[in-house]
Amino acid sequence: MTQPPAKPAVHPLLPLPSRTPLTRLLLGIIVLALIPALILAVTRISFEAKQKTVAMILDYPAVSGQANVTGQAPFDLLAHYRTLGVNGVAVYEDTISSRVTRGDIYLKAGSELAADNPGLGINPNWTYTRDLKPGALEALVPRYTIKPVNVTLLGHRWLAWPINPAFLPAGPNLPLLGELKKLGYIVVYRPFDSTSVISPGADWPDVPFIAFTGAAITGSEDPLLMAQMRERLGHRVPAFIESTPQRGFSKLIAGGQAVRLFSISTRWQSTLTPDALSSKYVLAARERSHKLLYLRPFRTVADTDLLLSDVKSGLSKWGIGVGLPKPAAYEPNRVLRWLCVLGPLAALALLGLSYPLSRLGLGVALMALLVCLGMNGLSPLPSFALMAAISFPALGLVFRRGHLNDWYVATAFSLIGVMFVSALGASRDSMLGLDPFKGVGLTLAAPILLVALSLIPRQDVRTTLYRLYARPISLGDVMIIAAALAVFALVFLRRGNATGLGVSDTETQVRQAIQDSTVRPRFKEVAGHPLLMLGLSGAVPGYVTPLLLLGGVIGQASILNTFTHFHTPLLISLQRVLTGLALGAVLGYLLVFAVRWLLRLWQGRGEWLPQEPKQA
Repeated sequence: MTQPPAKPAVHPLLPLPSRTPLTRLLLGIIVLALIPALILAVTRISFEAKQKTVAMILDYPAVSGQANVTGQAPFDLLAHYRTLGVNGVAVYEDTISSRVTRGDIYLKAGSELAADNPGLGINPNWTYTRDLKPGALEALVPRYTIKPVNVTLLGHRWLAWPINPAFLPAGPNLPLLGELKKLGYIVVYRPFDSTSVISPGADWPDVPFIAFTGAAITGSEDPLLMAQMRERLGHRVPAFIESTPQRGFSKLIAGGQAVRLFSISTRWQSTLTPDALSSKYVLAARERSHKLLYLRPFRTVADTDLLLSDVKSGLSKWGIGVGLPKPAAYEPNRVLRWLCVLGPLAALALLGLSYPLSRLGLGVALMALLVCLGMNGLSPLPSFALMAAISFPALGLVFRRGHLNDWYVATAFSLIGVMFVSALGASRDSMLGLDPFKGVGLTLAAPILLVALSLIPRQDVRTTLYRLYARPISLGDVMIIAAALAVFALVFLRRGNATGLGVSDTETQVRQAIQDSTVRPRFKEVAGHPLLMLGLSGAVPGYVTPLLLLGGVIGQASILNTFTHFHTPLLISLQRVLTGLALGAVLGYLLVFAVRWLLRLWQGRGEWLPQEPKQA
């Protein structure tokens, strides 16, 4: 049976929580479930500590183009960039067009050939090729499902194609790859996908990494072909390119390994300065677990030198080495993960039972459980990770919220919750970014709703609804509520790394300056913690206190939200959160002191409210 509180609430609009005989039992379960969560946290930190090596990869076609413009040999320019930290090269698969450029093959459009040689029966809709290097075409023809026709024209043997074969994949440039490997460069091979190739992947070179081009992996829609691709992949490690999803990638690496690759498009790079670009690459290696930094030179060698030297020095500053990454798949202990499930379940039950109206609380808890399962397709472990992310930041503020020091209780529950989020959500695919956390937006909105519903007092719900309906609303009420909604909308829309709201140039510069020197705390936490502390202090009268409480929940919710980005190393997330907590606590105490001082100053200046005239 639920026990009513024995003393009145500290604030009339903050009803005291309920206490049941199950409270201590549920708290005990949370503590016991925390043990395997902590063990998993230690194993994850140990795993991530071994992944501190990255490769600085230059795009070879871009380097070659820059070398041609500056009058240098590509290998000489590459050697220069090697002194600045570059230790790898990305090489694309040849096409017939690239073989034409190198002088191995001659290609002529049928329309042009017919115009130059009328009356020879040349089909203007076809494309004609012939060898310049003996055997160049003969080696390529068996690769394709498209079969050209042998014709003799102008004393030469030609192959006539019903399509333009210029962009057909033609296999690796083995002499170039051999020379790069001989010089000690890490080679990333970039094959093209084409349905015209009979045996894709059969001629992949012996390189450590493969970075696919296009929106899909060859065989993504064909299980038999995908099985062949997995077999042909062999020891090569495929690269997962951030923000460039490729269908079939998870099937290709099922049970295997992959590595995260970070690159920036040529168009975007053209809008950035070398120092701004280098900051993004260092951040990618430090905070997003990218092991292949795919770089392209700037238009000038001087700007490229600045970019590479800044990247190298930035990596060294954070203890990240440049070498051959050795990817490994993170495989947490499944038994420990299942033991951790008890933690979020107990937290959700305690949350519901702590509501002033415990029946309402249990109904809300059940609904939250169903939402978490639904958002994750009934997959249990990700569902319980989401459950932890929404229940723990609300639990502390439902459980205790009568004094300023209760901020520490709420923060403790949130920090306990992050251990369960990490234990239940971190896996090989989620840490690679293949299986991102589902419900990121919910982790920010749901805790606010859970705390808001706990403000319903212990009385007939009909009475509460009537009083809300009958309460007169002033212009001040409308302004305060509108401001609160605007702030919430801003916070919600600015969640994540890519949102509908951009940031100003000034904010971008401030962010870069901070993140170049330390792990940048999240604004939601720096702003949310002081609001929560002010709300818990009771310094502000009226319904502004509950509004501050709800606004401050975003700081606690952001703590859990931070740890849902599983590609970020656990210690980096922890450092970000602790920095936000320290800064938020200092600002919070200053804010509480300032508000109390201002209110005393305001109220100590004599009567200021006009007296209402007495009715006769």
